Amino acid sequence: MNTSIEIDIIIASYAQNDHLKGTTLNAIYSLMASEDPEYIKFNLIVLESEQSIAPYQYPHSKTIYPEKPFGYHRYMNIGIRMTCAAFICICNNDLVFHSGWASEILKPFYQYSYVSSASPFCSIHHTKIGLKASDGMLVGARIRKELAGWCIFFKRDLLRYIGMLDENYIFWCADNDYANTLAVLGYTHVLVTGSIVDHLESKTLTNQTEERQEELTYKETDYFIKKWYPKIGEGWKEID
Repeated sequence: MNTSIEIDIIIASYAQNDHLKGTTLNAIYSLMASEDPEYIKFNLIVLESEQSIAPYQYPHSKTIYPEKPFGYHRYMNIGIRMTCAAFICICNNDLVFHSGWASEILKPFYQYSYVSSASPFCSIHHTKIGLKASDGMLVGARIRKELAGWCIFFKRDLLRYIGMLDENYIFWCADNDYANTLAVLGYTHVLVTGSIVDHLESKTLTNQTEERQEELTYKETDYFIKKWYPKIGEGWKEID
């Protein structure tokens, strides 16, 4: 592995209150403490939905306040277009990055040419479904199993073949769509169980009104169904 590897980290944030702002800050502090910057450099973009705190800049980042309404893939695409590193990691803000997570998640990309995409292991969620940390590389793209939608790490070159992320999704089903796109085009995703990034589970979502939560979750399935369900019988990724 070459030294001084750059990774573009793109985080979606919604600092509606001090607690949610602190959630984003905690993610950033854990990220920056997780690796030796002499060997791994993080280029951090934060897409902040809360316009009232502009022009506040989160530490260690370039913070953007998009004029367009929130859409998870829409915001991720803004960050992707602003960056140029060979590796990209798209993230929720409710994450805790453990020491060495990036060094570990990079290993399969250098060891196996067929690996195009990966997720880190969550010691909170993945252990509950019977998976073990430091148990090797698990190939697959099952949602909330091998593919953790809260943290997806991939080669920038992958976008040359799959295109930019589908902006019709506001929040839910974005990871299902990504998984299906990899499947139909034959690209391999893996769960790297030695790379630990904990997900604190929907800290922002649960602060929304019931109506907004419905809009961001179950209503999202309509577009997903129209796009993918004709192929479900041939192995497409169902909604969990």
